[in-house]
Amino acid sequence: MSEEKKVVCPDCETGEFDLDRREFLKTVTVATTAAATGGVALWATPRVEAAPTPNSAAETAVKVLYISLTEEQKKEVCFAWDHKDGRGLLRTHVSNNWQITKPHIDSSFFTKDQKALIFDVYKSIFNPDWHERLQKQLKDDTGGKPWGAEQTIAIFGTPGDKDKFEFVMTGRHLTCRADGHSTEHVAFGGPIFHGHAASGFTEKPHHPGNVFWAQAQLANKVYTILDGKQQEKALLPRRPAEAAVNFRGPDGKFPGMPTAEMSKDQREALQKVLMALIEPYRKEDQQEVMECLKKGGGLDKCSLGFYKDGNFTDDEYDNWRLEGPSFVWYFRGHPHVHIWINVADDPTLPLNSKG
Repeated sequence: MSEEKKVVCPDCETGEFDLDRREFLKTVTVATTAAATGGVALWATPRVEAAPTPNSAAETAVKVLYISLTEEQKKEVCFAWDHKDGRGLLRTHVSNNWQITKPHIDSSFFTKDQKALIFDVYKSIFNPDWHERLQKQLKDDTGGKPWGAEQTIAIFGTPGDKDKFEFVMTGRHLTCRADGHSTEHVAFGGPIFHGHAASGFTEKPHHPGNVFWAQAQLANKVYTILDGKQQEKALLPRRPAEAAVNFRGPDGKFPGMPTAEMSKDQREALQKVLMALIEPYRKEDQQEVMECLKKGGGLDKCSLGFYKDGNFTDDEYDNWRLEGPSFVWYFRGHPHVHIWINVADDPTLPLNSKG
């Protein structure tokens, strides 16, 4: 297999630079918090630990990557913090299938060591328990191509301890970020996106092999333990446009079943849903989501809705949405899974998205 087609994995690489890079990352990276988000009670006040910082693992790798880029490379993938193009403020854009810049990661544009650093960033954004599943998703959705073959990156601002900066990675069914909390009031550095078409563009019923479907199964369990009147409130006729995940604010009307009206056992079931939703991400991002949700009034200010249209079967709902004043988690399951995520503690923040 040629080097161009090889999956870059810094843990498997050898050579002087790789050893130096790993040692550098160990030296300057602050350890992520050990507190487990899974122990947070959603209707109680969650213990809030540190959000990502400029010295978190992913952000440290971004700094090393930025230093390694040549001036010619920076012209292609680096931008001012407030750079705008035809897509608007570029660092805030999100879509279901897009490339933020032209050079693909697994191309001759980046050196072998830079590819390894980019993989470091990617790995550090997510929970290690999810690495294999996310690798499967990207491989499935690119026709079996290696990691980086159809993904691109951009860096905004100047990575460092003081200046604002943000790393963005994009591709089909992917928008993820690392910003060291440069963007205040926002979780994940801004709106993010996932998708998976595990069994074809139109997936088979029950989404076999889909890495995200377990989240929907937990949500469907909540629906089954709602009483008749609650189910009537929760069940909605038609899905909204999938990119319509702007915040409605504290005075907004959230379609679906108000979580404040749920019983104790129903709330406990919903807690499992939320824990599953944030599980793929690093602990720092999990905790920032919880902090933003708390400042927005917690789950008591949210509603859970399921949609009648776009279902593969009659025994479960493929499309559902958990929404509050500045919290939107929209799971669109037909014809395949798209997940739109927009979380902040300020409901006035605009969304730059395109379905």
